[in-house]
Amino acid sequence: MKKKITIGILAHVDAGKTTLSEALLYVSGRIRTLGRVDHKNTYLDTNAIERERGITIFSKQARFSSENCDFILLDTPGHVDFSAETERTLALLDYAVLVISASEGIQNHTRTLWQLLEHYGVPTFLFVNKCDLSIKRKEELGKELAAVLSPLCVGFLEAEQREELEEKLAFVHEDFMDSFLAGEGVDDGDIADLISHRKLFPCLFGSALRMQGIEYLLDTLDKYTLSPIYDQEGFGARVYKISRTGTSRLTYMKITGGTLSARDEISYLSPEGTRITEKISQIRLYSGDKFEQIDTAAAGEICAVIGLSASYVGQGLGLEQDTQKPLLEPVLSYAIHLPPECDTRVYFPKLKELEEEEPSLHLMWNEELSQIEARLMGEVQTELIKRLIHDRFSIDCTLGAGKILYKEKAAGRAIGVGHFEPLRHYAEVQLLIEPQPKGTGVIFDVRLPENTLDLNWQRLILTHLYEKDHRGTLTGALLTDTKITLVAGKAHLKHTEGGDFREATYRAVRHGLMKAGCTLLEPYYHFRLEIPTASVGRAMSDLQARFADFELEGSDTERTAICGRAPVSTLFDYTKEVIAYTRGEGRLFCTSDGYEPCHDQEDIVAQTGYDPEGDLDNPPHSVFCAHGAGFTVHWSEVDSYKHLEVDLKDASASATIMPKATTLARNYHISDEELETIMLRLFGPIKRKQYSDPKVISGDGQGKPHKQKTARPKRNMVIVDGYNLIYTDDHLKETAQFSLEKAREELMDLLSSYVSYTKTELVLVFDAYLVKDGEGSELKHDGYKIVYTKADQTADAYIERMMHELGPDYSIRTVTNDKLLQFSAVHEGISRMTAKEFLEELTRIGNEITEFVRKLSESKA
Repeated sequence: MKKKITIGILAHVDAGKTTLSEALLYVSGRIRTLGRVDHKNTYLDTNAIERERGITIFSKQARFSSENCDFILLDTPGHVDFSAETERTLALLDYAVLVISASEGIQNHTRTLWQLLEHYGVPTFLFVNKCDLSIKRKEELGKELAAVLSPLCVGFLEAEQREELEEKLAFVHEDFMDSFLAGEGVDDGDIADLISHRKLFPCLFGSALRMQGIEYLLDTLDKYTLSPIYDQEGFGARVYKISRTGTSRLTYMKITGGTLSARDEISYLSPEGTRITEKISQIRLYSGDKFEQIDTAAAGEICAVIGLSASYVGQGLGLEQDTQKPLLEPVLSYAIHLPPECDTRVYFPKLKELEEEEPSLHLMWNEELSQIEARLMGEVQTELIKRLIHDRFSIDCTLGAGKILYKEKAAGRAIGVGHFEPLRHYAEVQLLIEPQPKGTGVIFDVRLPENTLDLNWQRLILTHLYEKDHRGTLTGALLTDTKITLVAGKAHLKHTEGGDFREATYRAVRHGLMKAGCTLLEPYYHFRLEIPTASVGRAMSDLQARFADFELEGSDTERTAICGRAPVSTLFDYTKEVIAYTRGEGRLFCTSDGYEPCHDQEDIVAQTGYDPEGDLDNPPHSVFCAHGAGFTVHWSEVDSYKHLEVDLKDASASATIMPKATTLARNYHISDEELETIMLRLFGPIKRKQYSDPKVISGDGQGKPHKQKTARPKRNMVIVDGYNLIYTDDHLKETAQFSLEKAREELMDLLSSYVSYTKTELVLVFDAYLVKDGEGSELKHDGYKIVYTKADQTADAYIERMMHELGPDYSIRTVTNDKLLQFSAVHEGISRMTAKEFLEELTRIGNEITEFVRKLSESKA
């Protein structure tokens, strides 16, 4: 069988990426005539905007074959403004071809793409294009690649002998040196294995426009690629693109496990967290703008399906998890101004369809200004969004001036207190706020012994921390590079409700930020400025005035290159000036380079005029109760009113929590009725049915009756929290006091009899949360599965995830004493049992087995 390989073509804009894709399709026989970007007739750039501008904006797929491989080619955008589109395809690739212009060399965006390929672990071939225009020899170009990108870059020259290639490989890898010196040669399979593990990067040379080196590139890909191994049992897929054609909504995905057939049902979570089960009505294989309709797609295939109404880019289906958030983020915000006759509130949900198809647009609703805003990478995207709105809705919109997207981080270390105690409510939360290194983002942790606050409340506090976009106190910008740790909390036996902890948590975050202070961060560009040497003085003066750090990278009598970093706020509109003072001979290339402390923080804060105490959505003050009435305490005085004192020994130790003054610290519990009230507030009314009734088909759609089809019966599944059972049963609890392992074995024997008699599928989960460096394990025992969770993973968390992941083929019961997990099960439509109830069932089943054996013995007698 031929290998099935998904390969991506990546490059800096104008490096010849689309031309190379066209050449590969032509050499492989997929297309009969060569298209050209300047002729606006390429096979893959089919969008009108792409052909007008001569650049790739949307990723496309094409299919071609070689002697041993069937390739799925993904052509990605090269312009830096559309880097997010490129990044989304990387998780799908088996291999990548990074195209580099011989005449331009390694450019800024080339380095960014190289770092992304390294981050996603994609094996990479390098193709140096436009060699017919470069005065550098191939050997010189190869040395430059090895010096700048990786010493593992090795030139694979078409004209060289096999011995020459093996000699170069021997100098790169010691494994090959012994074989080479012994005259045994190097096996192609070993070379392919090194490439697949990113321990070797073949560098090829040619000219895509003149068809030089294309056949050798195709032969190299055919010879040195390995077919990925996929899980053939369970279904898995990654969604990477959404589009619409007519009235149909297309979900593009790569199948990573099992198979997918037309009329199969897929159960998945919508962006709002609602579980949806939908049927696939059509599967398409696209190549360019043409497609072939198939019945079944196997693992490794990239296809578009019709039938999913709420799928989203980055979603994992079946066994796959959602892909991580893209590393490249937008740095500019633009207000979208619609014509006066268009109601912005009405059109905003419609415009969100565009974001669904092109997530890099990042459309937001600004409630304060009642306007729609787009968060973009650069000005080229502004033309795209105006064109998309016009083509889809026949509206001519305008965009305001670009504004910088600032962020904030905690400036110091402080404990924030949030107290919420109006009449008949109570919650107190204390959070440790700490600054973190660049690029960390916002992370959450718990440093609180379970016996000081019930585990249910701890989980609820973490939920509230995760659900909100926290903002700084200087300009109200999004918070980043900050760690928030739960170090203390207190509930009331009677008066605490779930919403109380939400209020206390939000107030604790703001109180901590007000005490610690914030640092304003601004986005930075890494730039490369290429100008005539005569203009160097003007350029250096301009860059210094723009707070740039730079150095001369290369200079001769005619051209000079200056590289460095500068704030986006000072550099994003500099291109026009460069073109003006160099009379069109200068070029500025910029790529995003993260966030750094703002160079003019005081001016920006003054211009913004943000009042952290007046932000009603993010109050820093707390609410206390005295004489039967609640009253607000200013954030600066909250520490003198708080009910708990926290003594942090050091940054890594657990907090020591003491009651303030003579107040006794207690571990409060809550009744089922009160907890159900909290769950109703959080999740709405209980829905007993998790899945809809099976549809009964009584005809073929043309009035012809045939045999009725119904869904197959559901399989019974019981998920058991092992330690809940052990510490509920008196005998097992007594056994566990001298041997926990013995107690587990006795419980396993009980469940073995239960499973054998009832024919029920069962999963027994043991909590290894406190086992340091525990990797977790799963094993089969007498017909059922036993799971030991990983370190830092509770049995409750594992069971909750499993409840969500099991599909509609199962009728599930969960056995746990955790009240929050019980009510979560009820709201999912899943039956719940306490450990005591299940033990009673085990006793009953045991009696039935004994009676059955007795009657069997009597009948034989």
